[in-house]
Amino acid sequence: MIRRIVAYADGDDLAASRDFYVEGLGLTVTMEDPVLGLASPANPMAQILIPPRGMENPPPRFGIDVGDPEAVDAAHAEAVRRGLRVVYPLAVERWGVRRFFVEDPGGTVINVLAHLR
Repeated sequence: MIRRIVAYADGDDLAASRDFYVEGLGLTVTMEDPVLGLASPANPMAQILIPPRGMENPPPRFGIDVGDPEAVDAAHAEAVRRGLRVVYPLAVERWGVRRFFVEDPGGTVINVLAHLR
């Protein structure tokens, strides 16, 4: 089950991005390390992540939260079965997510993830 789809924005100046989205558009900060996470106060599933440039190579264009770590494993197994290009291996990150990056048929890199419990 897809829990949410998260947009990613570029940001060389995270402080300026934070000010723009918080002060200018009214989003709230949900995370500041390792990326700047922002959400709508009215709909916390509406989110934007701004990773520091160069943090991830290749950088994903957006993230798909599949709900739980077992679903990440299943999505990874299906991507491998289909012969899709996994560009970042299945991993548990220090900030509490299980994820991998896969390239879709059009070449878009997607972060498939779930928060650990």
